[in-house]
Amino acid sequence: MTQERQLPAKFKCLMIREEGGAVRSGIEEVGFDVLDPGEVLIRVAYSSINFKDALAATGKGKIIRRFPCIGGIDLSGTVVESSDPRFRPGDKVIATSYDIGVSHHGGYAEYARIPAGWVIPLPQGLDLFEAMALGTAGFTAALGIQRMEDNGLEPEKGPVVVSGATGGVGGFAIQMLAGRGYRVTALTGKAQESGYLQGLGAAEILLRDTIDFAATRPLEKSRWAGAVDNVGGPILHWMLATMQQAGTVASIGNAASPKLETTVFPFILRGVSLLGVDAGYIGFPTRGIVWQRLATDLKPKKLTEITRVITLDELPAAFDDFIAGRAKGRTVVRIGGE
Repeated sequence: MTQERQLPAKFKCLMIREEGGAVRSGIEEVGFDVLDPGEVLIRVAYSSINFKDALAATGKGKIIRRFPCIGGIDLSGTVVESSDPRFRPGDKVIATSYDIGVSHHGGYAEYARIPAGWVIPLPQGLDLFEAMALGTAGFTAALGIQRMEDNGLEPEKGPVVVSGATGGVGGFAIQMLAGRGYRVTALTGKAQESGYLQGLGAAEILLRDTIDFAATRPLEKSRWAGAVDNVGGPILHWMLATMQQAGTVASIGNAASPKLETTVFPFILRGVSLLGVDAGYIGFPTRGIVWQRLATDLKPKKLTEITRVITLDELPAAFDDFIAGRAKGRTVVRIGGE
């Protein structure tokens, strides 16, 4: 095993613990013996906050599968030690999803030890900060677009609607699709954010309160060639009912509901495709292909403009905005920096 430099005795992290049935999280100092097994030890430069991270750290969702657990499902940084020949000390790398920050100690720490199969080299065209400004949210949006385009979606087919538009995944989907030449409609419940969404590239703003989702029929007037859904439930049902012939829907999230009450008619009468987007465990080569696209044709032009930066010490106080739906854009956690 090769090593980049001498390690400190302890390092800081955000540890999530369960005590008396309640979940709490806070900044702690721990030794390297705490870290889980893995072939690659990484000095973490940046992490980020995803909705899943906020659910995990606050206990609002049953995310953590093992306590205690260092939070953070995303990280970027520099390899310190590696027993895998694919990685050498000094290499800049990314690790997102899989069991990171859920049942394997995660990215909210100055150091992380990660299985080599979960690590990818930083693509040319991205720096470590940009990689975490994208993070799982950007990767998820890009994977959805990759799957839709693999299924035949292209700008000439017609408009694409995006739900959960002000969230991390929704905002990235708007930017990426608009950058690819699609006409994008942002579906949102936040009228006050119309200017923000137009700035991301939305050609049209569609307010949720103008639609009676409960009254959606099995098939409605066809409108969309594609749809990116982050919320599930009645909105996904409405999207399916309003797709054009051979339209494509990417199902990404369930912020409103995991339930889907619909009929087979969009599928058998309009040939609609409903594609599941599993950013957590999608393997290679797809994972590498999507990250390459994030560094090239799907790289958002306003990545830094929609990103705020906080420190590891500021992290515990930042989760409430995500739980309350007040968060907008992306939040990067600076841990070691470049």
